[in-house]
Amino acid sequence: MEKKALLASALTVLAMTALPAAQAGAMSPGLSPAPVPTDTGASPPAPTDMTSPSPTDMTSPSPTDMTSPSPTGTGAMTEPFGPACASLPATGEGSLEDMAGKPVADAVASNPELSTLNDAIKQAGVAETLNSAEDVTVFAPTNDAFDKVPKDTLDKLLADKEELTKVLTYHVVEGKKTPENLTEGTLTTLQGGTLTVEGSGEEFTIDDAKIVCGNIQTANATVYLIDGVLMPK
Repeated sequence: MEKKALLASALTVLAMTALPAAQAGAMSPGLSPAPVPTDTGASPPAPTDMTSPSPTDMTSPSPTDMTSPSPTGTGAMTEPFGPACASLPATGEGSLEDMAGKPVADAVASNPELSTLNDAIKQAGVAETLNSAEDVTVFAPTNDAFDKVPKDTLDKLLADKEELTKVLTYHVVEGKKTPENLTEGTLTTLQGGTLTVEGSGEEFTIDDAKIVCGNIQTANATVYLIDGVLMPK
């Protein structure tokens, strides 16, 4: 009896020892039970910085000045005007570009619309005086303007150098006059007399002559082509 009791006890101990092993064997091979965290309520540590790195400057570079440059003297007329401007050569001698690079007497000489005036300048010997002048305005009679003068009167004028010089310098005033300056009323000429100016915009008269192409630039002068020859009073 005693042996049977000991055997039963040994079997009971053996069965109890084998039970955990049998339970472990029921688990999938190679899988270990997940470790229980020490503190299940703690949140996982946040990364040091999850935000995308900001560039030093995400704004577009601003140019020093995005505004268009304002011309000096807003509203001032800068281009030649008048119906006779269309008759000037588009390129080459006598063109606006050609005249802009020459002193005024040379510019007149290159312009086919001013050939009679060029002859008068040569006859009077004032080409160098005009070329060396600083900042003048010339009211230049066109060939058509000289054609209005009776031939005998014109021939007599061209033959009298002193009188011709007076007439030519009566067409010149100091300073490069813009169209806006032509509303002054009167202008003093190099001859010493005065010119009466009337008009505005693109319509002007100088004494009794009309401007037919104005605001032409040369190296030292502003030129206004006129349809009449001005005679000193």
